[in-house]
Amino acid sequence: MLVLTRKKGERILIGDDIVVTLIDIRGDGVRIGFDAPRGVPIQRAEVVTAVTDANTEAAATSAATGEVLVGLLRGARQVPAAPAGDGTPAPATGAPGPPAVDVAPTPAPPASAERRPVPKPGPRLSP
Repeated sequence: MLVLTRKKGERILIGDDIVVTLIDIRGDGVRIGFDAPRGVPIQRAEVVTAVTDANTEAAATSAATGEVLVGLLRGARQVPAAPAGDGTPAPATGAPGPPAVDVAPTPAPPASAERRPVPKPGPRLSP
């Protein structure tokens, strides 16, 4: 590890295209600016560690937990059974669904309302 002493406004070069600038010093905090190409990721170590830990914990979740979640979701959204063979609807199971709403079919537009091509505007003339 390279350890340097820098004053406010001084810069450090990393390679040919990364510049680190000491912007401000406040008590025990330091503000640092980084200039780097778009393809160079610059991330805070604590954020990378937190994301890695969360991903490891999520990957360690057992398959049984996933099956329990799927079961809970299926139980929350029960689909009504198909109608009985005699034409009478089967009794509903589970929680009642939303009330039925009668929706009238949308009428076809009159024949006079055919779509016509829209003419393209001509060149604009400046005043």
